[in-house]
Amino acid sequence: MPVQAIRPDYRGEDKDRVELFHGNQLVYIGWDHHTMVCAPIALPLPPGMPFAALIEQVLPTTAYAQDPDWPLIDWSRVEWLRSGEPFKPDPAKSLADNGLGHKALLRWRTPGLVGI
Repeated sequence: MPVQAIRPDYRGEDKDRVELFHGNQLVYIGWDHHTMVCAPIALPLPPGMPFAALIEQVLPTTAYAQDPDWPLIDWSRVEWLRSGEPFKPDPAKSLADNGLGHKALLRWRTPGLVGI
């Protein structure tokens, strides 16, 4: 994302380049309408990780799992958004193959569960 500095001669180093994450990429993940976690969280994840592993292994280890609605999620009904656009992830395909690159924003909605 381009940034306009106050001084035109300012040159800074981008500290969140994908090369600095040892083979991982940042993926921002947020659960819409569940404000127990107030903003998307950033997770360094391998681009080759299957999307199913994100749901089954990664998300249960985050603060989202502390939400009282967590055990009530029907993952078959979840509505996914990639960079604000609805999409249907393929659980068997990797994050990269599902279009999630470095610093992608992934959000999910749970119909019928409106959070606290």
